Amino acid sequence: MNIVITGASSGIGFEAVLELILTNDHHVVALARSHDKLKRLFEIAKGLNPDCNIYPARFDIVHDDYESGLLPFIKEKIGHVDILINNAGSLINKPFEETSAIDFAEMLQTNVLGHVKMIKHLCPIMPAGSHIVNIGSMGGFQGSVKFPGLAAYSASKAALHTLTECLALEFAERKIHVNCLAIGSAQTEMLEKAFPNYESPIAAFEMGKYIADFALTGHKFFNGKVLPVAVTTP
Repeated sequence: MNIVITGASSGIGFEAVLELILTNDHHVVALARSHDKLKRLFEIAKGLNPDCNIYPARFDIVHDDYESGLLPFIKEKIGHVDILINNAGSLINKPFEETSAIDFAEMLQTNVLGHVKMIKHLCPIMPAGSHIVNIGSMGGFQGSVKFPGLAAYSASKAALHTLTECLALEFAERKIHVNCLAIGSAQTEMLEKAFPNYESPIAAFEMGKYIADFALTGHKFFNGKVLPVAVTTP
């Protein structure tokens, strides 16, 4: 499979890449904003599987150039894309009354519009049978318990969830499946920022493996679904 994953430099994205490169059948383009962290990812991946096909690239999904930067790189390295994992994201933890309109705009840009840009530019090179996996959050899952300080983050993830449902319908004739995993807690830097004193029972590598497995097989069973992946409330 030819796979593109964003937010690959840390947390569950980092771990998902390490799961995917264990077999030489996959060609993985790993995108993130940190060159140093991508270098570390590459070194660890090659340590686990010296023959793995991993192509790291520093790229900001909101601000960087798709047409002259990312697309030529992807076409050169892997040609087409079978799986797109939209994992990049950020979090603001502030009381609502202290959360500015700019804070809300930042959350929407990073957690929704960046993924919109990625999908728009990659879907022309995604053949029938491809799978787009958006990484959402239980914070944006309807009916889930909500927490103070996360209004902007949760609202942006809720928008991503609805986008998933809409795109699955629009891409149906092209047989491109679109699903979203509403992730609960996994022990990552982002979780520590949201819940400083909380320790998740799920390790980052466990959630990363789940995401990798779902990206490879989930489209056989689901399309247009927002699936909660959580064993604890946060």
